[in-house]
Amino acid sequence: MTDSTIDAKPHPTLADWYGEDAARQGYINRLFDKGSTHYDWVNAVMSFGSGYRYRDEVLHRTKLQPGMRVLDVACGTGPVAVAAKRIVGPSGRVVGVDPSRGMLNVARQKVDANFVEALGEALAVRSESFDLVTMGYALRHVSDLLAAFGEYRRVLKPGGRVVIMEIALPESRLRRRFLGWYMGRAVPLITRWGTGSRDAEQMMRYYWDTTEQCVPPATILAALRDAGFREVRRDVQWSMLCEYHGVR
Repeated sequence: MTDSTIDAKPHPTLADWYGEDAARQGYINRLFDKGSTHYDWVNAVMSFGSGYRYRDEVLHRTKLQPGMRVLDVACGTGPVAVAAKRIVGPSGRVVGVDPSRGMLNVARQKVDANFVEALGEALAVRSESFDLVTMGYALRHVSDLLAAFGEYRRVLKPGGRVVIMEIALPESRLRRRFLGWYMGRAVPLITRWGTGSRDAEQMMRYYWDTTEQCVPPATILAALRDAGFREVRRDVQWSMLCEYHGVR
């Protein structure tokens, strides 16, 4: 049953970027299509090379095992899918879903997995067919938290798990200001300098704006519970890297 007190949008309408909500998904797809060939470079620089290792650690914390089936929603260029495939091995299966064709084209070159062009709110996969659903730093890009979480629960087997990796603003005002400077100014400028791409720079500016405007962790946790997940919790690393966990 839906809790009407939950704001299902992950952030307010960002009129400066796409005007109105109806234009939002098309804008996001074009933005990430254009920036897709630079995304891995930017991610490596932004995370000081720790991005893949951290994703691998998160997956191990979910107790992912060889032979399991993983659905990676908003898989982007495939960093979570790569880590998942390494764990589940040849007897397991990894499926990546993303609405950006450009991102999927990059991911297909990196990992032996199946990829589907689709939205997280409307997954084109069978119900009760996965042991784990993952999402890495893309929750801000869905249109409706409850719709997305409802889909994640639908495709999970009973007892299956969901883990969502996301960035949250630190509670410390000083750390929040530093993060805003780093993600909102330094990373876009480094991206433009390192790639020569204005599109990649815009992608990272949008990345920070959605992070800064994202609903608080309590709202995300409430939406997971409202979608029917149990054992819902949030783990925090380095005061800003969040892992949202739930069990079907």
